[in-house]
Amino acid sequence: MKRNRPSSRKRISADATELGRLATGLAESGGKLEDLFWEKELAELIDKLLHDGAEDDLNASLDRLFDSHAAAHDSLADIIESRAESSVLSHQGQDFDILLFNVPVLAWSRFSIPAGTIPRSTLQTLKVHLGAHVFSAHAQLALADYLYSPDQLPRSFVDTWQLMRDLGGAALGKEALKLDLSTLPETNQFLSDTRYLIGAIAVPHGMPLFRWNESKTCTRESALKEWVKQGGPCLEPLLTGCAFQTLLADAYHAACRTADMASRPYSLRASVTFLQTTLGQPAEALRAVIGGFHDKRLEEYRIGFGPRDGDTIYHGVIWPLLGAEDETTDVVGEVESLLRESGLKEVLVHSQQFPFEFCDDCGAPLYPNIEGEPVHAEMPEQNNTPSQTLH
Repeated sequence: MKRNRPSSRKRISADATELGRLATGLAESGGKLEDLFWEKELAELIDKLLHDGAEDDLNASLDRLFDSHAAAHDSLADIIESRAESSVLSHQGQDFDILLFNVPVLAWSRFSIPAGTIPRSTLQTLKVHLGAHVFSAHAQLALADYLYSPDQLPRSFVDTWQLMRDLGGAALGKEALKLDLSTLPETNQFLSDTRYLIGAIAVPHGMPLFRWNESKTCTRESALKEWVKQGGPCLEPLLTGCAFQTLLADAYHAACRTADMASRPYSLRASVTFLQTTLGQPAEALRAVIGGFHDKRLEEYRIGFGPRDGDTIYHGVIWPLLGAEDETTDVVGEVESLLRESGLKEVLVHSQQFPFEFCDDCGAPLYPNIEGEPVHAEMPEQNNTPSQTLH
């Protein structure tokens, strides 16, 4: 997935160097026919590296291009993601296009947001609704029997590729994929977080993948509406005690990026609702304080929430920068607009650069207060109110 990368000047392998050369050729190509040539060469080398488990070569090439050629970096990242989440597999003498997909679910709760095994009956019902409202009539579908947290997603391109192959094989064999749950890490708990339903489809080579690919009357918007209406109730037993919003299934990496974007305003609105219900006060009684936190560059904005008539910070939200966002992007304006839409009347924006720091004792992020100091967020004592941190 495209992401900010640290500087790397280490000696890299011949394969990583060749990846850089091919990606540079693609980025500097002057036409579609030449694009196809470079893409084919890249796809063949990337497939080999994924098969060999050469994650270090993929990342080393991306690191080097991030420093030297931004367009080539993005071209290479696009193709690595594509080859990690899709392939062509043969089954009973026929070629099938395999696509790893992801269905993000945004959720918040005063209690723990569940992540875990999905019962067989629920899994089958979800498959029926995804097949009816999202994927094409030709698609064979397999779902992992687990609702993932962000901490449990595949950590590498190679891991993603392997999951795609496993789920693709399950789709072709029309069977469920049983996961080795002992290898999954623990789930960190946040007030607002994302859960992921992951699966794969197999369609005859060259045939439509999604419902909106094969029907002139179906759009992404109409497919999402039906999925929310029909599939949403199936998720309720998996998310007991949570408010949640389902997003549309999409190719794995695209769905992750969509969830990252959508989770920021969702977390902001969830925090306002949480504070209103927990404190028993309207949104007008709250103040939000926004500050930009920098390392070598602006990394994120942090929003501290507190009482309008005091200087305490009750709660905080992190708004990370994504994609091409930087100091020149009007992120603050977007955040302020969302806060005012949520009912806050007082929003303070600090222009100073805050250091990208966390608490030395507990590792929690620090949030700006009205005085321009980074401080701990501490909820006032409430009966039966669990302590939570916003993601």
